[in-house]
Amino acid sequence: MPRPLEPGRRAMPARPVVVLAAVVLVVTGLILALALTRGTAPPEPSAAPPPAEQSEEPDTAAQLLAASEDPQACAVTFAGEAVEERPMLVSADEPYPELPIPVRDGRVFAGWYTSAEAAGTLATRERVNIADAARCDERRRPLHGAWRTPAEVARADVGVPVLMYHLFTERPEGIEGPLQRLATDIDDFDAQMGHLADRGFYHPSWRELSAFIDGDLQLPERSVVVTDDDVHPSWSDLAIPVLERHGILATSFVITGSGREQTPSQLVLQRSHTHDMHTRADDGRGRMLSWSSEQIISDLETSTDLLHAKEVVAYPFGHYDDAALQAVRAAGFELGLTTETGRVHAGSDKLTLPRIAIDYGLPLEDFIDLVG
Repeated sequence: MPRPLEPGRRAMPARPVVVLAAVVLVVTGLILALALTRGTAPPEPSAAPPPAEQSEEPDTAAQLLAASEDPQACAVTFAGEAVEERPMLVSADEPYPELPIPVRDGRVFAGWYTSAEAAGTLATRERVNIADAARCDERRRPLHGAWRTPAEVARADVGVPVLMYHLFTERPEGIEGPLQRLATDIDDFDAQMGHLADRGFYHPSWRELSAFIDGDLQLPERSVVVTDDDVHPSWSDLAIPVLERHGILATSFVITGSGREQTPSQLVLQRSHTHDMHTRADDGRGRMLSWSSEQIISDLETSTDLLHAKEVVAYPFGHYDDAALQAVRAAGFELGLTTETGRVHAGSDKLTLPRIAIDYGLPLEDFIDLVG
C-alpha cells in the first residue's frame, strides 16, 4: 500500500527525473560517437592478471649429474606409457647395468628401446640391455619402454634356447679322446655367432630370463643365451675374441676351485659352476649328489664370494636331485642349469632349466634350426 502524504506536503512529479536520465544517455552517446570519429576506442576493461606459474618438478637427471664426480657420467631417463621409473646414472660408452623391469597389472613389459618409434614396433636391434654400451648425447640417454598384453605374449609362445659349449679347437678334424664330442671347431663357432649377430638375435641377461619365466617380461622370438662350462683355456684363447668381434653376450660357468682364469671381457659374465663339486664320487655321480646340504651351501657360498655374483648355477655333469635343489635354493640361487635338452619357456622350473648342447661338427644349417 502507498504511504500517505503528510498533511501540507505535495507529491513531486516523476517527469523531471525521466528527462534528466534521457539527457545523460544522449550526452554519453555523443561522447562515444566523438571518440569513434577521432579513431579512439573506448577504454577496454583491464585484463585479468596472468595465472601464477606453477613450479616444475625438479630435473632429477640434472641433479644426479651435478652430484656426480665422474666426468663420464650419463643420465639415463625412462619414458613411455605407464613408465614411472626414475633416472639413473651410467658410464658413457660402457655397458648398461641391469635396467629396471617395470611391473603393471594386466600388462607385460616388452623392454627398453633407443627411440619411441623402435618401442612402438618392438625393433629388436634397438632394444638395449647389459650387452649394449650406453651411447649418450650431452650426457643424456633417453630410453623408451614398451608393453604387451598377456594374451599377445601367450600367442607368441617364445622358447629361449640356452646354448652350451665346453671347449674349442682350431683343428677341423677335432680332438681325440672322450672330450671329442664336446669340442667345437672355432670356425664353426665363428659362423654360428655370425648368424646370431647378422639376424639380430637378442641376448637376455639372467635377470631378464628370470622375469620372462615369471611372465613379467616379453622376450623377442629371436632370443638366445650363450654359455660355456669349465673355462677351458680355449675359451679365453679362441672363443672370447669371436664373441667380442660379433658383440655377443655370453656367460662362462667357472669352477672357482680349479684355478682357471679367463680373459676379462665386458661381454662375458662369470657365474658359478660350483667351487669344488665338479668331481665324481665313487659311484660315478657328481659330488653334489653325495654331499650334505650344509656342504653344498658352503661350497656355493665360497664360489659366489669369489665371483661376486650369484643368481644362476650350472650343475656339474648336469647332476642334481631334490636334496641338491633344496640346498641350492637355500644358498640363495634363483636359477639352475641342467644338461637336459630343451628351451626355456614362461613358467619353466627355474632350478632345472634345460640347455642345448652344441656338439662337434654341427652343420650351420642344423644350428640355425636349433636356435630358430
